[in-house]
Amino acid sequence: MWEPFVKLFKLINSEQEPHQISLGICLGMVAGFTPTLSLHNLLVLFVLLVVRVNISAFIVGFVLFSILAFLLDPAFHGLGEFVLRHPALIDVWTPMYNEVFWRLTGFNNTVLMGSLIISLIAFVPAFFLFNFMIRNYRTRIQARYKESSRRLTRFLKLSSLLGRYSQE
Repeated sequence: MWEPFVKLFKLINSEQEPHQISLGICLGMVAGFTPTLSLHNLLVLFVLLVVRVNISAFIVGFVLFSILAFLLDPAFHGLGEFVLRHPALIDVWTPMYNEVFWRLTGFNNTVLMGSLIISLIAFVPAFFLFNFMIRNYRTRIQARYKESSRRLTRFLKLSSLLGRYSQE
């Protein structure tokens, strides 16, 4: 259960660029929010492999947002049903449903439609939010941690030297 959080913590502390980590988490959000066996997830996988993205961040984002998706499924269903049944859009959905390609995408599934809309709307703000959070963490918290660990290391080295000197 804690393994994704530990991996995320190690990832944030790594020397990888924050935008690569943020993009990986956001692509994981799209794949995690939407049903896994969807045609658009092949596009997400293609982007993941073509663009320079941290794959570990994608996996962590996928796991975390898949868990969150179970809680948000009723909201996804409601939004998807609203969009698919909206009278102004019925003339768009009907010809699409008559084409084989669009039926393969599963766009007529209310949960898929709602989760895809939410994940695409949240993608850009989430990217900038995660990027901002990683940068702030690295400049504030990680810098303090490194300084305190240096002090502790110096203290332990000094105390071990003093211990050796007093024993001799």
